[in-house]
Amino acid sequence: MEERIQKIIARYGIASRRAAEQMMRDGRVSVNGVITTQPGMKADASCDKIRVDGGLISGDAVSQVYLMLNKPKGYVVTLNDPQNRPIVTDLLRGVPERVFPVGRLDYDSEGLLFMSNDGNFSHMVQHPAFKMPKTYMVKVKGNLTNNDIEVIKKGAMLEDGSFKPIWAAMEKSNKKSCWVELTILEGRNRIIRRFFDSTDHPVARLIRTAIGDISLGDLRTGEYRYMQKKEVKGLIELSGSQDKKIST
Repeated sequence: MEERIQKIIARYGIASRRAAEQMMRDGRVSVNGVITTQPGMKADASCDKIRVDGGLISGDAVSQVYLMLNKPKGYVVTLNDPQNRPIVTDLLRGVPERVFPVGRLDYDSEGLLFMSNDGNFSHMVQHPAFKMPKTYMVKVKGNLTNNDIEVIKKGAMLEDGSFKPIWAAMEKSNKKSCWVELTILEGRNRIIRRFFDSTDHPVARLIRTAIGDISLGDLRTGEYRYMQKKEVKGLIELSGSQDKKIST
């Protein structure tokens, strides 16, 4: 199916649509070997060979790759950083394919991050319409009471709309801090940190431990592994997109 090229680029997690349009104007995008500078042009990601900065992102020559990474603190979830900070792809030594981050984790956040070159998979994991649950362990400053946990469960109104977790429970606590397990269905920018700021218990540490039914397990910080075919299919089924064909 043909789509606007900037939409395809955005779905693959390379850049926003607006940024993709600028990439096209700058001559950084080609389709089947031809530089494409007009954002209104269309292509079919399933068969057309689309390249960004010379790297192939779609077409029948691209084998679909699915990785899970335990992101450490201090890495940027992007492909390029103007501040020259470490980026997550620096951790993927030995991966020959060009893959992209699926979703986001803040520079100071840790934990599970998928990496793939499958734009449809990326869209399914990220888009709120698919209601993909994401679970976090959150260390917050201050001592929480049972009443505080009930307040957290009820959520809050933030500057960009309401927020409510689908699960919250206190795991460990002391006089100075507490660990809270939290499951959410959305991925607005810094939503968990902003939410806890609104409760006067700022986040000291944030670790994503699971996406859907895929958890970090014994994957150590900074390590990655290839996902099993059944894991990818399980996520597709959980999202309600059972008709998608997955090849690994």
